[in-house]
Amino acid sequence: MRTRTAVFTCVIFTVVAFAVAFAQDNSKRPSPAASTSCKFSDGKTVTINYSSPRAKGRKIFGGLVPYGEVWRTGANEATTFVTDANLSVGGKDVPAGSYTIFTVPNQDKWTLIVNKKTGEWGIPYKYEGDELARADMTVSSTPSPVENFTIGFDQKGDACTLHMDWENTRAWIDVKEKM
Repeated sequence: MRTRTAVFTCVIFTVVAFAVAFAQDNSKRPSPAASTSCKFSDGKTVTINYSSPRAKGRKIFGGLVPYGEVWRTGANEATTFVTDANLSVGGKDVPAGSYTIFTVPNQDKWTLIVNKKTGEWGIPYKYEGDELARADMTVSSTPSPVENFTIGFDQKGDACTLHMDWENTRAWIDVKEKM
């Protein structure tokens, strides 16, 4: 009986030690966690949680991130998109809820994918059947190179513009609350 207790204690200790080590490793990832949100006038919000990779001198778009292919839009786990408001994202209806977002980068236009499947790793993309919407994003150049992949919102009255910046590229789309 003592042997079972000792083995059980050892297993519990190992699991706890692994959990603590894993939590610490997440904070030291080369692509750290980041978050952004936009609050509408009625207090409802949309929040995006993602991992922010670094360029590190690499060619990003058309290189590390191929044109014309679904990209997890960050690193590590899939990027989450959570809203307590019914939205119009680039003219597409997105009801309040939890989603993941992916993108398809191209030189002149990106596509934002809002997917109903949550909790998955970012690659490979195999969730076409769970897509809620695809919307076109506008692409422009950044005024200077962007080392850290960044997702942000610019608030304009009752709407937000979601933008993604990395390397020399900005992709953006309007996000509006549906009343």
